[in-house]
Amino acid sequence: MKKYQLVILFLVINFAALGIGSWFMGNGPSSSWYLEQNKAPWTPPGWVFGAAWTTIMICFSFYMAHLLQLKKQTLVLSLFTVQFLLNVSWNYVFFNQHLVALGLINIVLLTLVVTYVLFRFKDALKTKTWLLVPYAVWLLIATSLNAYILFNN
Repeated sequence: MKKYQLVILFLVINFAALGIGSWFMGNGPSSSWYLEQNKAPWTPPGWVFGAAWTTIMICFSFYMAHLLQLKKQTLVLSLFTVQFLLNVSWNYVFFNQHLVALGLINIVLLTLVVTYVLFRFKDALKTKTWLLVPYAVWLLIATSLNAYILFNN
């Protein structure tokens, strides 16, 4: 498959993941449960989450299109699938079920998977690795937000 076709495919898959995650979280961020939580002082305003995830998924789609050009397609697709499942399930675990500790475990695992991918393929992708950095950085921020809620409520 050509790179631009892969980019389109991953844009569809990644934005579907965001849609599924939103559906799983229900009214999560606007729920009384979440609004009543003691949140980290560095919690960004709500609009930042949408802007961040849009940027992340666009960059991640280009990154995945380049990554699939490598010979290790089975490994790449396996890691992508694990990432997809962890990303989508966090919304349900944290916002829908209010399982903050399990949400933290989930997001730590997601952060580890994305960080592993970043470092595992950085030599092969060289400067294209920067396309994955926004995802890794955002996950570090999100993990700290989840941890703050767990330890301060």
